[in-house]
Amino acid sequence: MKILFLAPYPLHVAPSQRFRFEHFFKSIKEKSWECEFRSFIPAWGWQYLFGNHRTIQPLLLITGFLRRILHLGSAYTADVIFIHRELTPLGPPVFEWIIAKILRKKIIYDFDDAIWMNDGHDNRIIWWLKWRSKVHRICRWSWKVSVGNAFLADFARQYADQVIVLPTVVDTEVHTPPVSKQKQNNVVIGWTGSHSTLFYLDSLLPILRQLEKTIPFDFLVIANQNPKLPLRNFRFIKWNKETEIEDLASIDIGLMPLEDTEWAKGKCGFKLIQYGALAIPSVASPVGVNQTLISHATTGFLASTPSDWTNYLSALLDDPDLRHQIGQNARLEIIAKYSVSSLQENFLKLFEPNQSNS
Repeated sequence: MKILFLAPYPLHVAPSQRFRFEHFFKSIKEKSWECEFRSFIPAWGWQYLFGNHRTIQPLLLITGFLRRILHLGSAYTADVIFIHRELTPLGPPVFEWIIAKILRKKIIYDFDDAIWMNDGHDNRIIWWLKWRSKVHRICRWSWKVSVGNAFLADFARQYADQVIVLPTVVDTEVHTPPVSKQKQNNVVIGWTGSHSTLFYLDSLLPILRQLEKTIPFDFLVIANQNPKLPLRNFRFIKWNKETEIEDLASIDIGLMPLEDTEWAKGKCGFKLIQYGALAIPSVASPVGVNQTLISHATTGFLASTPSDWTNYLSALLDDPDLRHQIGQNARLEIIAKYSVSSLQENFLKLFEPNQSNS
């Protein structure tokens, strides 16, 4: 069997790709299946994709569309086409239609966000250019649809016959807590993510500023952009794949605040999965999959109100034994349900003919 993976970004850089399918490549090759990967953005273009590179970004778009034309040759010789999110960031699903209707290939369509919705930051022009209605069309044309949570599955089942829920996972043999944690002056509360989700921290700023008046702590953000938060002991680490696990392991308490919106319900809770894999206790909003990932007061805490956030953070800051116990419980949960080893067989079954709905 030859499988062609088509994704937006180059290998080893985008979290949604790294933790949804890239770490299964080894398993695919062990089955003697041929595996090929092609991205819209070339490897050299990743560094220019975000930030103020207005002269280069249009070139990346043009290059990407030309690359997709060439990728149709690879699609012609493949048995199964695995499409992650979309083949082009703008415009209608022309390439998906060609693959499904002209080349008549089996498509496995994979997504881990509510990408058919406006995330609240697109104006009308951007909304139109992104052609978000393409998602339901690609679902209709697909042999199978793989999604990260039940909310996304409910959407996909309106259009596709075979919908499989496969959570985003980590390799818990790589994401391991340090044998002995480096001693730090203060307990570290931390958050990791991309620049597009930094705004979720805004709701916590008043709580954190009030809390730091009574309990000393460091606040760490690991991201691709520095939010420069007005906190006494704020630290920023630019995300780096080479030091990703080491940087995350310096966090003592992880955060995942969300707004209670339809868009947020599409989130797959990957922050919580990373925190848990490293035995880091977390506090999160009870929105969407967060309620599945966290067993309240056992593998983390679900905070609905400002007083909840204050109380749970205070308890974790004050009690190292509580942090340890909650963190250990969280890691066991991730190993059992959200690890490469626990879901490898389910992922491989995607490419077999009789995978049932779930």
